[in-house]
Amino acid sequence: MKNITKIQLGENGPFVSKLGLGCMRMSSIWGGSTPDQTESIATIHEALDCGINFLNTGDFYGAGHNELLIGKAIKERRYDAFISVKFGAIFHNGQPLGMDLRPIAIKNFINYSLTRLGMDTIDLYQPSRMDNSVPVEDIIGTVADLIKEGKVRYIGVSEITADQLRKANSIHPISALEIGYSLADRQIESDLLPVAKELGIGVVAFANTAEGLLTGEMTAPLPANDYRNNFSRFQGKNLVHNLRKVEVLKQLASKKGCTPTQVAIAWVRKQGDHIMPLVSMSRRSRLPENLAALDIIFTPEELNTLNTTFAPGAILGGTYLQR
Repeated sequence: MKNITKIQLGENGPFVSKLGLGCMRMSSIWGGSTPDQTESIATIHEALDCGINFLNTGDFYGAGHNELLIGKAIKERRYDAFISVKFGAIFHNGQPLGMDLRPIAIKNFINYSLTRLGMDTIDLYQPSRMDNSVPVEDIIGTVADLIKEGKVRYIGVSEITADQLRKANSIHPISALEIGYSLADRQIESDLLPVAKELGIGVVAFANTAEGLLTGEMTAPLPANDYRNNFSRFQGKNLVHNLRKVEVLKQLASKKGCTPTQVAIAWVRKQGDHIMPLVSMSRRSRLPENLAALDIIFTPEELNTLNTTFAPGAILGGTYLQR
């Protein structure tokens, strides 16, 4: 196993790889086809070999398919992997129906997850979103009880407000905050990120390329069957405007001899030692590019160009769906 920079999740939490592997795309998304299982498992194995030990999933990814896949992949390598599981989102036929964060539901969800993953304890367990339907005390308190039962090691949270984060941490120490963060999505810099840093909570940053916008490969308009048409960011004039911004990213990446994706990941990594870029992959061929992003160094001028071009509000539209 290769050496890779580590990040600590929480003041007294575990040390995990600075780059995380998001496994969501290894299962069907929005009712689409399921990627090749053999290649997905091989990707997990190679990621572990490269020192990436943080594997992120959700019990609703592919209606449990994702957890079953990870369970197969790490069956003989349980102690090489740190497993992060989100719960609470309810889907039907690939479409979101809402959230169920009741204590009785959480106690049900955990047992299904443990069975699918083939393990006795989940390393990091977290509600996928808090929608105020259930008091924070009840949600975090229930997961804290699961720690006492030995079913969970650490508590995380995802897609919440700064006030909710403070409240959750006052109930039980929170190790990680999972949240969307990229050059295109910087709204959390004003309140949520400062609170996480103040409380010593690690940040697991997903959607580093903003659903593909920052890869430099997107053109307008998107195909009619592309799931991203559901998001205002990728619709009509918004997409045209946003792609003009991406041209600056492409030019900067070209001058550095790297890809726009690498620049996008490296920028997220640069935002703090407590921040982990979480990169979704389903093919081994993506690993070298994403790992190399950890070694990219920016000049002050390059950072200024990126921060100015992609200042908060510079990208029009969002990628957040109410559910």
